Amino acid sequence: MARVQYTDWTVPVSQVGSRAGQQMELDRTFPAPPGIGDSIVGVDEGADIHVDGRFDSIVDGLIFTGTFTAPVHAVCSRCDTPLDGDWSEQVTAFFPYAEEQPDAKRGGKQDGDVEVIAGEDEAEDVYPLIDNGSFADLEALIRDTFVDALPLQPLCRPDCKGLCPQCGADLNEEPDHHHETTDIRFAGLEALKTQLEAQQGGEDTDGSSDEH
Repeated sequence: MARVQYTDWTVPVSQVGSRAGQQMELDRTFPAPPGIGDSIVGVDEGADIHVDGRFDSIVDGLIFTGTFTAPVHAVCSRCDTPLDGDWSEQVTAFFPYAEEQPDAKRGGKQDGDVEVIAGEDEAEDVYPLIDNGSFADLEALIRDTFVDALPLQPLCRPDCKGLCPQCGADLNEEPDHHHETTDIRFAGLEALKTQLEAQQGGEDTDGSSDEH
């Protein structure tokens, strides 16, 4: 039998899973797992993520509901304004018992219990329990929650004007900022136009001289 690997995100849940209808509150700080975002927006590995929620036991597993709060580093993708701050996400996840786990482990169905079966409709996010249902590991749930929630291109505001591509001035602070420049794509045409005008002017001069 493979040895179970316990991590910083492992939570003991055997007590709440002893029978359906049990609850266990969870109010703890976990280190942020690796792989959440990038240099533009993300959560630094090891940063404190606060988890406030609870596990509810049902017939075929545990339901976790709660809130994850993490310190997110971010910069506006248009103007580079820092947007660091706490980011909170509501979470609901299902931790099913292994199929081979006997009913005795969960106390079976007792008289008066309400049988609730959690399928894909009730819990979109499904994560396995480990060590015969004795532990839940929140690492993947934390990572998935913030990877899905954080924007790919964060903005300081929806209508951010960004930076001037020529000098880097913030166009939100200087909306009338501009440069008097000629589009390099038309520089060749401007030179040809000048040359043709010069040639035309010379022909007109020669024609006037011939008439005298």
